[in-house]
Amino acid sequence: MNRFSLQLFFLLALISQLGFAQQVPFENEVKQISAKYDSLGWKAGSTVFTGSSTIRMWSNLEETFPQENLINTGFGGSKAADLERHLFPLVIKFEPARVFIYEGDNDIWAGVEVAEILTSLDNIVTRIHLINPEVEIYLIGAKPSPLRWEKKANYQIFNQKLSEYCLAKEKVEYVDTWKAFINSDGKPRPELYIQDQLHLNQDGYLIWGEIFKPYFPNQN
Repeated sequence: MNRFSLQLFFLLALISQLGFAQQVPFENEVKQISAKYDSLGWKAGSTVFTGSSTIRMWSNLEETFPQENLINTGFGGSKAADLERHLFPLVIKFEPARVFIYEGDNDIWAGVEVAEILTSLDNIVTRIHLINPEVEIYLIGAKPSPLRWEKKANYQIFNQKLSEYCLAKEKVEYVDTWKAFINSDGKPRPELYIQDQLHLNQDGYLIWGEIFKPYFPNQN
């Protein structure tokens, strides 16, 4: 093999590797999350929180509900289709009793159609319930954020359709996170977000935690 052929071979190999990496987004992050809980140990019948960065960045989740067996498999930047793709290592393998899912926020911002998001979420629900129809699934509505306020109408349509979907399904419930983050003039409360005006700050997560407290009645 001459020098030119050798260079061409390595170039094609590199392109192939890059193409494969792009075909499986979040693969490395998902492996790390899965391995983390394997090393920590986990129990069947837990409550799994999963979804995009709003879940991933909920750093005091366990402290908020100290009496619960919780697993946080949030992976930042994800869309509903990404969770569908990685559903086994992020949810199913843990044999949960309850699953809280936050997806749709990044989808809407990226221009994904509501029907497409709901199809992915329905596939997720179906797969979980095929394995265990008694699992309680909570689909979390998109929160409002100042950074993405220009798509307010899109987010509200998504939340409405998501709520309607949950009403039509057994063992599936909608969690509203919109109202608590809106001020009296109907706009997001900027003081509840970090500098990027997309992700919640500590005060924001205090309110976020209050939204979920009714789902954990055994907490003191």
